[in-house]
Amino acid sequence: MGIQARIEGLVRDFRGGEPLVPMFVLHAEESAGDERANRILDDVLAVQVDHGARCAVLDPRAPGPEQPIGPGGDRARAALLLQGIDTPRAWGDSEWPRMPGVPYRRYRFPRLRLVHAIADAVREVDQQGEARVDPAAERRALVEQLARQRWRPRAAHRRNSLGERLSEAGTAGLLAAVLAVLTALLPLFEAPIAFSVACGFLMLLAVLYFVPVGRAPLLLWMRRESRWFLTTTFLLPVQGRQSYEAGLLHPFRSWRSVTERAADVAGSLRDGGNAQLQLHVLALLEDLRDAHRRWSWDLRGFKRLRPPVLFLRRADASDGGIALLQAISDVRTVRSELDPLLVVASVDAADVEGLDERRVPDPVERPAPYDFADRLARLHEDWEGALRARQSPSSSGTVPWALRIAVPAAELEPPVQQVRWCERAAARPRAARVLWSAWAGIVVLGVAAGLLISYQADLADTYCRTGLFSADRDTELVGSGATRECIGLSTGAVRFGAGLPPAKKGDTPPWRLEDVEKRIADANAKAGAHAFTVVYAGPLSTADGDNSSPVKGAEELAGVALAQHRFNADEGKTKMRVLVANGGVDMGHQTEMARRIVAYARRDPSVVGVVGLGRNTTDTGKAVGILRDAQLPVVSGTNSSEALPGAYRNWYSLAANDDWQARKLAVIARQLAGREDRAGRDTRTTVLLTRSGPGTKDQYTKDQADAFRKHLTGGDTGLDKPSRELTYQVSGGKPAASVVDTACKVGDERDPLVVLVAGRAEDLPPLTRRFGTVCAGRDISVITGDDVSKAHFPQESLPANVTIYHSTLVDPWAWYDAAFYEEAQSFLPGIPEGIGPGDDALASGQTALAHDATWALAEAADKAEGRGPAETWFWLAKGEDTITKATGDIGFAHYPQAEGHGAQSMAMWRVSRSPEDGKLESVLLCGIKAGHEDWMPDAGDCPIDKTAEEAEKERGGRVRGGAGCA
Repeated sequence: MGIQARIEGLVRDFRGGEPLVPMFVLHAEESAGDERANRILDDVLAVQVDHGARCAVLDPRAPGPEQPIGPGGDRARAALLLQGIDTPRAWGDSEWPRMPGVPYRRYRFPRLRLVHAIADAVREVDQQGEARVDPAAERRALVEQLARQRWRPRAAHRRNSLGERLSEAGTAGLLAAVLAVLTALLPLFEAPIAFSVACGFLMLLAVLYFVPVGRAPLLLWMRRESRWFLTTTFLLPVQGRQSYEAGLLHPFRSWRSVTERAADVAGSLRDGGNAQLQLHVLALLEDLRDAHRRWSWDLRGFKRLRPPVLFLRRADASDGGIALLQAISDVRTVRSELDPLLVVASVDAADVEGLDERRVPDPVERPAPYDFADRLARLHEDWEGALRARQSPSSSGTVPWALRIAVPAAELEPPVQQVRWCERAAARPRAARVLWSAWAGIVVLGVAAGLLISYQADLADTYCRTGLFSADRDTELVGSGATRECIGLSTGAVRFGAGLPPAKKGDTPPWRLEDVEKRIADANAKAGAHAFTVVYAGPLSTADGDNSSPVKGAEELAGVALAQHRFNADEGKTKMRVLVANGGVDMGHQTEMARRIVAYARRDPSVVGVVGLGRNTTDTGKAVGILRDAQLPVVSGTNSSEALPGAYRNWYSLAANDDWQARKLAVIARQLAGREDRAGRDTRTTVLLTRSGPGTKDQYTKDQADAFRKHLTGGDTGLDKPSRELTYQVSGGKPAASVVDTACKVGDERDPLVVLVAGRAEDLPPLTRRFGTVCAGRDISVITGDDVSKAHFPQESLPANVTIYHSTLVDPWAWYDAAFYEEAQSFLPGIPEGIGPGDDALASGQTALAHDATWALAEAADKAEGRGPAETWFWLAKGEDTITKATGDIGFAHYPQAEGHGAQSMAMWRVSRSPEDGKLESVLLCGIKAGHEDWMPDAGDCPIDKTAEEAEKERGGRVRGGAGCA
């Protein structure tokens, strides 16, 4: 058929742009053919449905529910025809599944539904007699009725389906989703917290939307229909009334604007006439234009390839059909905008002339104003109200958008089946339907979700603390399996001691690492914006399976925290902030830690230096070099390396080096060489045990072994060169027991055995326990270095035939700052009352040395007024002043010493079982405070057979500040 071919031609043009779409008005040449002309419309409808077009059918003569027509006659009837066209079902779409063959999703008619809602509210208010002469009362009644309808048509409100509510919640849902995602992406929150916040926010919006509270649905003024309602030029504001405006940041003003516009529109709907009908038609066409907008967020105009078709059966002047055709033509002409609606109408031959009949708006009966000013205002208002109607071409007798088709009698005969169906216009899917479709979106979202999940998993596998797609990048997980460590600089919420159980009674130290970290974080929060920053770098990880605090790191960090507390208490000094850095178990990852410190220092100019690096490994020099290149000075409290001071100008240490300590320990070797054992034998066999292991990086034990060979055997020590040098492997944190078996077989099994242990504190308890078993009948003397100060010997770990002699870096009785112990008792957790020199909590000297090292760096930074690391380094190197602190007089005026660290503190101890009661006792043999000249003790200064009572007596009678032996 020619009409079908013409429509398919328009469909082809519709795919390439926005063609002019006429209203096809079919009629027979004579009245006898009216019925057959109407069947042509049904044939066109059947073909369009088969071709996948969305079609709506209006039959003015079909029976339906009786509704009050109101003023306006045929225009009011035409407006009622559009009441049922605002649902997807009217256009061939069921709720689910979608109509077969129809591309893309269902039509939505939010603007037309809003107009219908106001029209329903007007009828309800008029029927209930709630209208008032007072405009304010009339407006209030209208708004209350709209609130009862939730601003939806009454039919939709009665259905009240969940699907309809969800379809209307687009703006609120989109805003909720955006705000929820923004909340979830906050890096301050971890993923579970962010997810909970986002879900809570969405639930709150859902409750506010679905629970009928207030006078309107949530965010009514943000919906697209409300924005159109307030901004369309078709609804001109009445003279003298406030202009309408709306905005996200002005909810009350926006709500008032919506209600005022609704009241104005209600007046037009109550009056009827062309304005009422044209408003319905305008809303319908605007909804369809929006449904076919090409450059929308979903590119729906590229996906809907066929225009919607509205079929109007047997239109005439009495049923409102011709008025509807005229209104569509008028709106198109007045708005001068193209819309996609294709109209196919059938008209009886006798009613065709009525299509061009002149339409004059019905006059509105109103009382005449009593004075000229009121009359002039009334005339102006009437002109504004009639402006749209007077511009309508149908008012002058023409309907320019109607294409009248008089069908000859020959064409009215029913066609054969093969002729009835015409060829469908090409419907090859556009790229937008494939690339910008729901399925493509699902694929993209799936891939994006997979990538995000993988990215989040990678973040969680790489960094110590992560949020939702964010991470604290100053720390990183290093290692594999259960031995992973958190390495780097804690600048955020990372706590290296997190997850460790609380300290138990008898633990040494009596605090946990996390307790100290919390105190440092609190002090940092109080330091203020102009504080300088000191970084503590130490071993803050524990070995695999050990859930206790790392002893050395916990003790050193406590000293740093105590120094910060005391330093910041002085109102005359620049405040200090402390950041904590972890170099891993035994400082195994200190180079990576140093790089992260440097990276942070580049971002934060307040960093003035580093405290710590107290464990010497083969990587320590490299780490110090990295810090030196960044002009960061390092002050160590416990690192006894003799190579670092000469190799790196930024290195300062309070610890006596290994060579200097070994020369002092020679006084013990000389006494052992000339001493008889309990059996009267004075011949000594000497064995040197050195620590080793696969890939070991421990430089301390290598330096200590060299110093022992040089100063403790041969020469004037009286001890022969080591009969054997044995190396023991360390696996899983424990030394191999076979080395003890070999050592016990060296020399005469009855002769006393002197064992020089160049190892670590954690090695000694297992070794001495084995010596008591394998060498049970032999007198064993163990000489070792300052690292043993960290060791804690269980009662059963030291047999009666084993005596340990070792050095420490601090003599707590040679000189001490009484305020240090008082502040430690009040500030550090778990410190007993009445603490003093020699208390187990501070006996190792790690806390005191870290305290003094931090104070030395802080004093230099204070003199430099916190300007930066270079200025702080200058004041450290200048070293004009000495500071009296916990370990004595500290300063770097002549650092490094040519003959060793003669100005550093040191002490020598004996650990053995008491001959009286067999209990373990530790006796201070002699010591010196920091800040004195070089000291070379003899047997009278450091007698190895000093009793605990003698040592206690000397400590009690000593004058504070004196030098020499304890």
